[in-house]
Amino acid sequence: MYPYTMTQWLFLFYFYCFLGWCVEATYVSLKEKPPHWINRGFIRGPFLPLYGSGAIMMLVVSAPFQHNIWLTYVAGCIGATVLEYITGAAMEVLFKVRYWDYSNQPFNFQGHICLGTTLAWGFLTILMTRVIHKPVEGLLYMIPDGLLAVCVFLLTVYIAGDFALSFRAALDIRDILLAMEKVKEEMAHMQKRLDVIAALTEEEIGQYRSAAEMRIEELAESVEGKLHSMREKMQIYQGDYLEGARNEALEIRDRFMNIRYRASELKTIRDHWKRSMILGNPGMQGTKKVRYSLNELKEAVRGKLKYNKES
Repeated sequence: MYPYTMTQWLFLFYFYCFLGWCVEATYVSLKEKPPHWINRGFIRGPFLPLYGSGAIMMLVVSAPFQHNIWLTYVAGCIGATVLEYITGAAMEVLFKVRYWDYSNQPFNFQGHICLGTTLAWGFLTILMTRVIHKPVEGLLYMIPDGLLAVCVFLLTVYIAGDFALSFRAALDIRDILLAMEKVKEEMAHMQKRLDVIAALTEEEIGQYRSAAEMRIEELAESVEGKLHSMREKMQIYQGDYLEGARNEALEIRDRFMNIRYRASELKTIRDHWKRSMILGNPGMQGTKKVRYSLNELKEAVRGKLKYNKES
């Protein structure tokens, strides 16, 4: 094992968090069309904890095999893949969102890991232990113990605070997505009830897609159209409508106005932390239940950003 103190291990963790952020943010920014800077990552500061954890894991699992390049490779493949899977699965359960998704890659498992990435982790472990870490270790030993302790303490306070705020923002985004799904289910129910009421005039009841696969605006336009048609029919066929059906249609109209406002409020993300998390993870995908709602939310945030820039 490496003869590092806890303070030195923490410094290495933070250093590789920063180094990983530099690489990832640059890569993702260059992939954008047109290329523009994206502050990549779960937390808002220039750190990616997954990369820091991965680097430390590579050092630890490969330590017993430092003189055998093949065993170093295998240890890196296994250790990094396990870490990536556990992190991805835990974040999906907690936040209903995948911050990376390999579902379109061959030989993937649940979209959290894939064969190509696993093989790449092994090569990165060799690069890490044989090339990258040696100068980093030299830098570590150049820093006086007192200064290192102060730097590590300040970084710990900063990153812990950043992580706490980001964790809270991620939970809030999850709650918004679940609330958007509830809004869509209510609108879908209104849509079906209006068709049932319309059936009193011998109209055919419509066919429906799952509410989870529809956009809020799409559902809202459908309900609005049915309410407009209902108003016209109430005037034409007043004698044919049961009083209870008329009252229900009016009640649905009032509920629809309230829920339409609630839907608009849900998609208006005013909190900087939540907006930054959505913009900083352009490739994140929602679980099956909230996938379409997440896409709507991302479009709303990007549209607001574009509007602010043009203004």
